[in-house]
Amino acid sequence: MNSQLLLNWGIKALETMKLKKLITLLLVGPLLAFCTLSARANLANELNDGQHVLLMRHADAPGYGDPPGYQLDKCATQRNLGEKGKKQAVAIGQWLSSQGISSAKVFSSPWCRCLDTARPLNKGPVTITPVLGSFFDDMSLEKQQTQDLEKLIQTQLKENPKAPLILVTHHVNIQAYTGKVVNVGDMVLVKTDKKGKYLSHQIYPSPSY
Repeated sequence: MNSQLLLNWGIKALETMKLKKLITLLLVGPLLAFCTLSARANLANELNDGQHVLLMRHADAPGYGDPPGYQLDKCATQRNLGEKGKKQAVAIGQWLSSQGISSAKVFSSPWCRCLDTARPLNKGPVTITPVLGSFFDDMSLEKQQTQDLEKLIQTQLKENPKAPLILVTHHVNIQAYTGKVVNVGDMVLVKTDKKGKYLSHQIYPSPSY
């Protein structure tokens, strides 16, 4: 094969590769866009069907557990969100808005790191409830807390079936209810039965911030 033939073959091969790449972009691009829109519609729609609830672990709070002698009415005595966690909470709220969730019924654990996650979501007033409080210091409370959580979910989904329900809580609470361990700021979309009991779930990792 002489040099001219090699050159012609190379040009045709390059043109073929470019054509394949163009076809791939034309086919895959719209598909990715469709998948993104579907994911958005999926979360928003399911949180408006009276069968789903979004559980959220509080944003990043450096450390482990709470200091000895902490008090729920004094944030300074607790383990709180760091600067990273504060930015993360805002980013989560913005991400929820991008999913079509502009307002919601928001409940939070009394712990300050949960309240400081729930409020910057900017999805409406935040209701504090001990049902979402951590039982990390007394694991014997796990069964009762989980039952109380089921009752809360049952009541809220029955009273407000068309309003997204967001519960900001702790990893022990989420693990006890769903059986899953999640990272800070992660969200778990849970499908429940009519009594608020867990049926299935889908995890939404915390967005980048």
